[in-house]
Amino acid sequence: MMTERQLIQEILNSEAVLYSFENVDEDSKEYTLLLTRQDKDVRPVEEINDEIKAYFQDAGFDYQEELNPAGDSDIRLVIKRN
Repeated sequence: MMTERQLIQEILNSEAVLYSFENVDEDSKEYTLLLTRQDKDVRPVEEINDEIKAYFQDAGFDYQEELNPAGDSDIRLVIKRN
């Protein structure tokens, strides 16, 4: 069986975005991630977000996004397993 982190990584790898874990709370199963488009990715941030959101919701995660947050990332996510 996959761990939460492995599932998250599999979803994000399928979308071909760069990501890092900003905060991980294994006890509450809540994760904060920073996502950045790769250099040649011309998709709008909103499109990428919608695709990723659908995957996470299908996998049973609550999903809260912030598009274009301060800093270098394109999307800041807070996800939590239901």
